[in-house]
Amino acid sequence: MDPLIRRVKDEAAYIVSTGSTVRQTAKVFGVSKSTVHKDVTERLPRYDENLFLKARAVLDRNLEERHIRGGIATREMYKKRNE
Repeated sequence: MDPLIRRVKDEAAYIVSTGSTVRQTAKVFGVSKSTVHKDVTERLPRYDENLFLKARAVLDRNLEERHIRGGIATREMYKKRNE
């Protein structure tokens, strides 16, 4: 199998199995977050439609929760600063 196709499917499988964000996935695979995003949203549908739908659902959920994670990170930052 082509290494590009393998990477795209591996990234998507990782996102689905762990629920990780694009940024976390990029760190694990040693690529940029732009690459992961392009792999999952543009390349993956050509190779595996079912896996794409599962990965897209996780990415959509992460997008909806992003503001919550940002608020938690800010709270932790100020909590550390005040200790």
